[in-house]
Amino acid sequence: MSEQSHRSDPRILNRRTLERDHRRLADLLRPGMSVLDVGCGTGAITAGIARKIAPTGQALGVDRDETLLADARQEHQSVRNLMFENRDALCLPFESRFDVVTAARTLQWISQPDVVIAGMKAAAKPGGWVVVLDYNHENNSWEPLPPLEFRRFYQAFLDWRKANNWDNRIADHLPDLFRSAGMKSIQTFLDDETVLRGDPEFLAAAAIWSHVIQRTGAAIVAAGFLHRRDLLAAEECYEGWAQSRLQKQSLSMRTVVSTT
Repeated sequence: MSEQSHRSDPRILNRRTLERDHRRLADLLRPGMSVLDVGCGTGAITAGIARKIAPTGQALGVDRDETLLADARQEHQSVRNLMFENRDALCLPFESRFDVVTAARTLQWISQPDVVIAGMKAAAKPGGWVVVLDYNHENNSWEPLPPLEFRRFYQAFLDWRKANNWDNRIADHLPDLFRSAGMKSIQTFLDDETVLRGDPEFLAAAAIWSHVIQRTGAAIVAAGFLHRRDLLAAEECYEGWAQSRLQKQSLSMRTVVSTT
């Protein structure tokens, strides 16, 4: 199966933690579990998983991006119960192997999320857990309203994603995808990430969109969804606006938890 490629920004991935950025999973984990993290990136959350299930548990992170995996192996080499493998989420080879199978912010970049969820279910042991966290990009919001230059970029970002068959409302669709895969006891949690000016993580959280502009901008322009001058204008105005005027950012997310 072919899949349009997207490489996530290590600056975004590296600031994430299990406890802050995948809270439902953190509450579920126990020492001794075996856990598969699909789309692990630089392994920031995966390393947290490994520590949570130590000393006897085992964590495996898989990703198709070897550059990110190299960073993960280097950064987390001291975590003894943690391994990383280069694998495509669309072709997971595991059968009834893990107590927990998870994916955080991964399905948003995959045009066949049903295939991935079926593979995740197959990888879980009978009675094991599948835990998926992802975005509803169409519901993300900022207060006050961002400048026109950024809004123009953000609409182009959504249109570019849609053209690649990446679901801008994937979080809303997760429960139905779980049901179609035959999951049991499906639970859904609204896990919006909201930061207010004055919060310790406010500027770091707001900076995600500077990174997204820099990481995806060239591809969006090349695909014809935005003029280069508009991309440069968005990049120029956003950081200053976020630092001086942005008061609240809410990223719309949902976690779905189920047993196999």
